Amino acid sequence: MKCYVKIFVISSVFLFSTSIFANTYGMKPYPPAEKSYKRMVIHLPVLANEDNHKLEIIIGKTLQVDCNHHWFGGQLIEEVAKGWGFPYFILKKVGGTASTLMACPPDKKVQKAFVSVRGDGNLLRYNSKLPVVVYVPVDFEVHYRTWITGKQSGVAKVE
Repeated sequence: MKCYVKIFVISSVFLFSTSIFANTYGMKPYPPAEKSYKRMVIHLPVLANEDNHKLEIIIGKTLQVDCNHHWFGGQLIEEVAKGWGFPYFILKKVGGTASTLMACPPDKKVQKAFVSVRGDGNLLRYNSKLPVVVYVPVDFEVHYRTWITGKQSGVAKVE
């Protein structure tokens, strides 16, 4: 029985130390932004059941666009802070804008719109214990939204 108590105590200390450790050191674990990049940080609120949530990172910039759908190509890479083990993300290989190139109606004017980067790796585990750190080119913005699962799940069928 004493063995189980020791394991429980050690596990509890390990789980809670991440949050205390992160708050104590602030942004020290994360490298400074490289030239022509900036470091963007998201501090998520604590939720009751964070395993039921996801965080979507939306990176882009506001441009003058026509009626077509516009986007950037890019890749969000996950790195780990050396010596700390904390994850952070870097937007690399951002391509120029692409669009559907359809003819716009004559009454549609050019307008400002947020044009996002399409790519993989933008849906992350929700974790309020650590900041979400994203490095992007200086002319890009980082937006985000949270997602929550439904109470029911579907079941796959054998075919």
